[in-house]
Amino acid sequence: MKIGCPKEIKPQEFRVGMTPGAVHEAVAHGHSVMVETNAGTGSGFSDADYLAAGAQIVGTAEELFAKSEMIVKVKEPQAVERVRLREGQLLFTYLHLAPDPEQTADLLKSGVTAIAYETVTDARGGLPLLAPMSEVAGRLAPQVGAWTLQKANGGRGVLLGGVPGVAPARVVVLGGGVVGTHAARVAAGMGADVTVLDRSILRLRYLDDTFGGLFKNGYASAAATAELVRDADMVIGAVLIPGAAAPKLVTRAQLSTMKPGAAIVDVAIDQGGCFETSHATTHQDPIYTVDGILHYCVANMPGAVARTSTQALGNATLPFLLALADKGWKKACADDPHLMNGLNTHAGKLTYEAVGTALGLPTIAAAEALRL
Repeated sequence: MKIGCPKEIKPQEFRVGMTPGAVHEAVAHGHSVMVETNAGTGSGFSDADYLAAGAQIVGTAEELFAKSEMIVKVKEPQAVERVRLREGQLLFTYLHLAPDPEQTADLLKSGVTAIAYETVTDARGGLPLLAPMSEVAGRLAPQVGAWTLQKANGGRGVLLGGVPGVAPARVVVLGGGVVGTHAARVAAGMGADVTVLDRSILRLRYLDDTFGGLFKNGYASAAATAELVRDADMVIGAVLIPGAAAPKLVTRAQLSTMKPGAAIVDVAIDQGGCFETSHATTHQDPIYTVDGILHYCVANMPGAVARTSTQALGNATLPFLLALADKGWKKACADDPHLMNGLNTHAGKLTYEAVGTALGLPTIAAAEALRL
């Protein structure tokens, strides 16, 4: 198969879809790999590294898209990229379609077969291609939140861990999944007073058994959430419903109850965010203020640590990438129902129900798409 890896063009996105190691593996499986020139520079990989791994270096994205049977990316295709996609072509990347009607419409119009990293599942009910970036984003969240809290950035001027004689910051984490767990561990490690809220008693029991007294946890009732958010110095949004729009857990009215200069870090922003006042920002201009509350809503947080993120993502995606290339997408999905859960569009049809529900669009079953 002819595999193409373009340079990411989303603002301040420094990751790349394939590492030189992944290229080497794909070439060893008999596939040809084209990499756009300088695609890996932001992650510390040179064109020479890709050439040594057996890739062809292509000068323009237009040429790469035109010649490739499968496109491997990191972030959702931007508008200028979507017009280059075509029916019969395979797109393998993060999509996050539920809050993005424009992208969804363009993918359906193109007819491309799109498999989304974030909806591929595993035998334990996890999301193996989302997990590594959730781990990175979770660990980054307290770090960027601590920076946001600094007075020079408009924050409360609170040190996350406090000092002897001065209490630490109060951090509330909404969601006890992968993002929330990693965020809580790091925030607690920085000395903060941390509480994780979740609606799964089983998950709360797991967190308690695993982490003991490192951080507290509580059931995420509306009343408990409102009370803890009111008293928090930092609130980290870490709620995920696979493939669907994130639920709005904190309303604009609740901002008026919070401490002036408190920080919100919305890690769920790729799926629309879990605060009513959230909208996506970039690393270049990451913070905005609503009613005195600072919002950090960067939609590609792991891009800030691009080398670590690229390597972690590449480790997770490689087996699926090779299966798609070796077998073709139909056989690969037929053989692996977890990979088939990643199918979001094919031949102008939407194949992921949660996206259809979020956008009010008809869907067909992914299994039905195999027969088209």
